[in-house]
Amino acid sequence: MKKYLLLGIALFISLTSSAQNILSLINRSNEFFEILEKEKFEEAHQFFDESVQGQILPAELKLFWTRLGIQLGDFESVDGAQNQVQDDLYLVTLNCSFTKGSQAFRFVYTKEGKLVGFFAVPQSNTPVYASPAYADSALYKETNITIKTPGHDLAGILTTPKNGSNFPVVVLVHGSGPSDMDETIGPNKPFRDLALGLAAKGIATIRYVKRTLVFPTEFAKSFTVKEEVLDDAQAAINYAKTIAAANKQQIYVFGHSLGGMLAPKLATLSPDLKGIVLAAAPARKLTDLLIEQNKYLFENSKDTTAEGKMQLQNVIKEIEQSRITKLGKMAPDSLIIGIPAAYWVDLNLYDQVAAAKKLKNRILIFQGENDFQVSVQDYNLWKAALNGKSNVTFKLYPELNHLLSVQTEKGTGAQYYQKAGNVADYLIDDLAAWIKGK
Repeated sequence: MKKYLLLGIALFISLTSSAQNILSLINRSNEFFEILEKEKFEEAHQFFDESVQGQILPAELKLFWTRLGIQLGDFESVDGAQNQVQDDLYLVTLNCSFTKGSQAFRFVYTKEGKLVGFFAVPQSNTPVYASPAYADSALYKETNITIKTPGHDLAGILTTPKNGSNFPVVVLVHGSGPSDMDETIGPNKPFRDLALGLAAKGIATIRYVKRTLVFPTEFAKSFTVKEEVLDDAQAAINYAKTIAAANKQQIYVFGHSLGGMLAPKLATLSPDLKGIVLAAAPARKLTDLLIEQNKYLFENSKDTTAEGKMQLQNVIKEIEQSRITKLGKMAPDSLIIGIPAAYWVDLNLYDQVAAAKKLKNRILIFQGENDFQVSVQDYNLWKAALNGKSNVTFKLYPELNHLLSVQTEKGTGAQYYQKAGNVADYLIDDLAAWIKGK
């Protein structure tokens, strides 16, 4: 599951603008935070341009500010500001102090001084990605490809063993949220690691840019996981069947987080898949995971105040609204914690465990114990439901986090940006051995 609001709010809209007094925009950005601190969320909502007000509602601002308070405490001051012009937009960055730490935020304005983007900025000392030692360029080659669905061309990469043929192909399916083909988070690129590591062991992969990243305006209205994940994943599976040197009877889906949750659905839609991999896959409803994540992060913050506990309860109350299983009188594009109601209904009616039980395909389920986004509880639920089925294999890794790298502690989302890591070499070994097994 990719970071939720507390772990990295990103409200991006691309619009045009022209000149504006930068000093007034810095002051306006400061004023925006002061209004949020006073909990005047309707007033803060008016800072946004009309074109995005429907996507960034006062309720979402309230939820963002409440969750930010859990993580960083009370807003204290602006310690510095930076600005730049990018095309016709003005970008203002405020370095803000809170009682529990500091965080930079970037504001994007139109020429009229209307806010069209607002997001947290990763720390400037973030380390950079480095290829893993197991990525031997002498053993693989990469080819640019396009994954096509009606109205969508998604850039992708086919990574294959440099020599040989009749190789298995693994389609890599992302977790939730916008993502590039490497599933980049900070200095981490788990899909790139997987592709290079598996190719060095004679296994091809397909990875592609997620539709939510390159067609964001389509997701400003009602949508479900069909548009977010399933359609493009099926197109990638179909592409795998056209690779001349591939073994067409050895096509797999590797689903990470939400992708793993949906992997049984993909196997149902494409029954000729040889197998599926559920990597850090939720066995529970997404609502349950969000509540568990927030409780963990609150506990990790060491906040023992009554105010902090009340903030947590308010966040949980907001998240609980996502349990809906029918729209009733609610419009499909009505937002619940920033996601359309139709999305929640669709996902809540899906039972991934029941779907997996019906499958005859090979299934590998693995989980890292240092994963705070999807916990060992989900792994145990998968195991309780599917243990004893001859087509299912389980593996628990004590040191791995949600990005499949080795960590010394469970940590928080800051780990994704402050620590560069690669997918563990022993996970690559185990995955390759399972794919090549019977």
